[in-house]
Amino acid sequence: MIEQVIVQAKSRMTRVAPLRIGDRVFTVRDVTVDGKGTAEATGDTFTIKLDEGASTVRYTVDGAVADFGDHLQVRWQVANGWDTRLIFLRASLLTPKPGSNFVCLSGQSGTEDRCDSALMDASGILRVVQTDIDVGARVDLSADLPAGLVPANARFENTKTGAFALTPVSGAALGLLALLLLGGFGALWVARGRDTKAAAAEVEPVEVLVTEGGRVVFASPDGVLPGQAGTVIDEVVDARDLTATVIDLAVRNYLWITESGDDWQVVGRNPADDALTDYERAVYRALLPDGAESVTVSALRSSPPNTGDARSAVHADSVARGWLSRTPAKLKLAGAVLAVVGVAATVVLTLTVGHALAGVALVIGGLALAVGALFLPARTKRGALLVQQVRGVHGYLKSVPPESVPAADRELVFSRSLPYAVALEEAEQWLGRFAALDVAADGTPGLYWYGTQDDAYDQARFAERFHALIDSVDGIFGKR
Repeated sequence: MIEQVIVQAKSRMTRVAPLRIGDRVFTVRDVTVDGKGTAEATGDTFTIKLDEGASTVRYTVDGAVADFGDHLQVRWQVANGWDTRLIFLRASLLTPKPGSNFVCLSGQSGTEDRCDSALMDASGILRVVQTDIDVGARVDLSADLPAGLVPANARFENTKTGAFALTPVSGAALGLLALLLLGGFGALWVARGRDTKAAAAEVEPVEVLVTEGGRVVFASPDGVLPGQAGTVIDEVVDARDLTATVIDLAVRNYLWITESGDDWQVVGRNPADDALTDYERAVYRALLPDGAESVTVSALRSSPPNTGDARSAVHADSVARGWLSRTPAKLKLAGAVLAVVGVAATVVLTLTVGHALAGVALVIGGLALAVGALFLPARTKRGALLVQQVRGVHGYLKSVPPESVPAADRELVFSRSLPYAVALEEAEQWLGRFAALDVAADGTPGLYWYGTQDDAYDQARFAERFHALIDSVDGIFGKR
């Protein structure tokens, strides 16, 4: 290639020409300058710097001839990358044999404007004339030649890696994701191992019978309530936990439960005072709202109370006492949000700068966080210890002989233990163990918290009716 450039007095012109055009790669070598200036090819750039006056630049281009099977194509941008407006350009293409399909484009990269003039003369030489070439614009010249006329030396490299190609940015994101997944899996493994150990370890029955004022009474470990015990065991506030709380409120003289034909009536015996927990007051208000004095189970069944506040209060109580953690729920929400953000980021990156795998990493991380949260125990370390204590209470319910309790104290021990038996799914066995309970042994007929329609109290009939009561209240709390 030979370029003759005339630079106006007291001026300087610089050309910075890319050697990679699309997926086609050119190489410039053997560069010489005759005049005031320099020229060099480094990497993907060919740079010419010329001072005032006339200068001649000579160089060889590799990659200008491409083989398309039935023909060759020669292509080169005879002008591009100049920092000065070119007033006039004349170019000639000399080939061993005349070419065909000449194309000469002038303008900024990507435009399809034709050159002012691109004609082949009588000797077979293509001559191009172009005026007023803007700064940075190019004159792109191509022509077809007969196959095999000259050696083909074009080189093509696919520079379009695609939005989902592995790039340093997306690679770093995927690497960070892998580290976080490994760390999260390790943390989940430790947490589940601790929780599984607490749930599977051998536990001796807990001694819950204590003597106070010469009477044997039931005292749960750390004062844990039936609804709390059931919630910590399965990490869920279910209908049975609320039902056990209702029975416990009756046993502790806040409610009175009495049979009414095939129905039951729940009567407020004492107001829900500050001695109750927030969740117990919520359960009380769910049964007897707005100062109601009593309600029948059938009425509750036809119009179930909203137990949302009660369930929330039970869970909040367990969290406040350090038995359960809100971390799994928070992580699940955070994972869902992260996944949504990742989807949005993937779309944006795909349509703009690429590195879309970084967005995919966010999606995977968010989904992994949400799914991992489902397997993360809600129980804390303190909650795991409480599980062992509750399992000890369960062991007591399954093993204590009624004969070990003085006859005068059996009704109270039976009644105070019954809500825990309900919460821990041990009610049937507990009622069977105390099938021979003499409720009059304490000097008063019948259970102090439960009224029957019979002239004489029948423990077997109470057990049958009690199961029906529990199933009915479970059904009521399970509806809302």
